[in-house]
Amino acid sequence: MPTRRSVLKATATSLLAAASSAALPDLAFSKAPLKGGQAPGYRRLKVGAYEVTALSDGTVTLPLAKLYANTTVDHAEAALAAAFQGASSETSVNAYLVNTGERLVLIDAGTGTFLGPTLGRLAANIQSSGYKPEEIDDVILTHVHTDHSGGLVAEGKRVFANATVRVNRREAEFWLDPNEEKKATAIVKEQFAQARACLTPYIEAEKFEVFGDDAEVVPGFGSVLRAGHTPGHSAIVIESEGQKLMFWGDITHGDVLQFDEPEVAIAFDVKQQMAVAARKIAFEHAADGAYLVAGAHISFPGIGHLRRDDTNYGWVPLNYSL
Repeated sequence: MPTRRSVLKATATSLLAAASSAALPDLAFSKAPLKGGQAPGYRRLKVGAYEVTALSDGTVTLPLAKLYANTTVDHAEAALAAAFQGASSETSVNAYLVNTGERLVLIDAGTGTFLGPTLGRLAANIQSSGYKPEEIDDVILTHVHTDHSGGLVAEGKRVFANATVRVNRREAEFWLDPNEEKKATAIVKEQFAQARACLTPYIEAEKFEVFGDDAEVVPGFGSVLRAGHTPGHSAIVIESEGQKLMFWGDITHGDVLQFDEPEVAIAFDVKQQMAVAARKIAFEHAADGAYLVAGAHISFPGIGHLRRDDTNYGWVPLNYSL
């Protein structure tokens, strides 16, 4: 038989439960709006004593199958489809910040405002990663194409106010030569104009220097001439405590077709046969050396190893680590 105590206890429990339910939102039927976007685009790793921060400038959809040369559109589309990519592929634009403990060096500078709204995120991602553009001591360009140099300037002013921009001598002489510009096609003429817009503020501020073929750029940073994509296209290499990372620049565009078929060029190559030869050498050295490589247009963060496989070479992305 219920007692007065048990009835009171049951009543109090029911009232408490009702009050609690009234205070809570009706979660079962709430609708949250879609958020869109991604987390800030940076990824950190150590190379010996050096800290390397991969930085995303964004992505852009490119009709890669139509841009590749020395192949057919149908073949390129089939290769991309086999890797679950469409004929138009989302293509990363990556840059890399290296902190040696003595200097802060940026490898390539992204697109700035030159190439559309899905790009130009580099400066914001530098800050998200914990650094500031004005802290950077040097900006080394693998080459001067606008997707690597466009982020040097904003509204005609230097983004990296305290940095010296460093470029291979052949590269600088080509893009700053009015005679070369006169010989260029209409599309390439635009790239010459953009190169001047990006480099001139640093030249006028005496913050622009060139380096030779296969030369040390600044202490701790070597270069390897990989000409073809552009006349002075250079890979940049760092080594510390027995570990090595080579920043490839534009040895590849995408991470599918050209690893299996290095002879496939792309419309952006200034000299396609030279670019193919440079890619074959870069692939061979990376596979033999088993060192890390970083690609400007390999899916972000674009860092991994190259290994030989039964279809030529295979790309092995770096395993994620905290």
